[in-house]
Amino acid sequence: MNNVGNVSYAGKSILVIGGTGTIGRRLIQALLRENPKVIRIFSRDEHKQYEMCIDFKEDSGCLRFLIGDVRDQHRLSRAMEDIDYVFHCAAMKHVPACEYNPFEAVQTNVIGTQNVIQAAIENKVRKVLFTSTDKAISPTNTYGATKLTAERLISATEYHKGAKSTIFSSVRFGNVMGSRGSVIPLFKKQILEEQRITLTDPNMLRYMMTPSQAIELILKANNLAAGGEVFVLKMPLIRIGELAEVVIEFTKLKYGITDNIIIDEIGLRSGEKLFEELMTDDEALIAHEKEDMYIIPHNHKDRSNYNTRFNSIVKPFPNDFEAISKKEISDWFIKENII
Repeated sequence: MNNVGNVSYAGKSILVIGGTGTIGRRLIQALLRENPKVIRIFSRDEHKQYEMCIDFKEDSGCLRFLIGDVRDQHRLSRAMEDIDYVFHCAAMKHVPACEYNPFEAVQTNVIGTQNVIQAAIENKVRKVLFTSTDKAISPTNTYGATKLTAERLISATEYHKGAKSTIFSSVRFGNVMGSRGSVIPLFKKQILEEQRITLTDPNMLRYMMTPSQAIELILKANNLAAGGEVFVLKMPLIRIGELAEVVIEFTKLKYGITDNIIIDEIGLRSGEKLFEELMTDDEALIAHEKEDMYIIPHNHKDRSNYNTRFNSIVKPFPNDFEAISKKEISDWFIKENII
């Protein structure tokens, strides 16, 4: 267990799969402050890599850009040569796209994750951290189902990897405020271009986290991981209708818009839920609570030392959270400079 805890990235080699996405870019910014030897950025989008290379020009001596797809295990294995830590952030994540192209989602989110696992074991990587989603709980759509399967693949590796020392774990995200393809940039675009926004249901509740919280969770989880755990940040619930009102207010203020913004309610899309969950009932019974997160231990590991290891207690997870106020949402926007 010498890979457990006290992770230092100084002088280490790191691979960020899906590194040109919102979370990947923020993670790389944080890792660069730790003075790693090299960060390899693996993605299939040549243009995004080009833009990122320009944006990170001052750190270009440490960064290596690799074009590749998680569906290609051979390419992944080459990318992981001499790598210490892997962060797996690549996915097909848009619910409608996954619904319309389900097997494409399976190939990227499920088979791609198995390819990451196999390549990491072959290359004796120290730790692999997988980014999952709250939509993996009681999934009602292809995206959630594929992320649940990928999560289970990561955890299950702990009992079939044999004598291999690579540690695998997952973090389970809610919605990341302002991330590319999320609802906030969409609302903003609609306000600026159409003076209207489309809203599925104003009473829809979603767990939300800021980008900085997401990165903090990733780094804390990778430090704590002993193998097979799922780490879940304590996130507030936000009512989508109130979020839309805050986006309208901030966008109008920033861009000097005086026209009224129309809100069109269009109803839930195929595969969407009105309420999301962070854990299953079974997970809630064994989850360890820390000040800022819950840790769901791997079912097939000896959990006798988890209380001491995580400095935590097993505490049933409450499922009766209240949505935060509109003012609290506004405070988040100001702090994180969302608009």
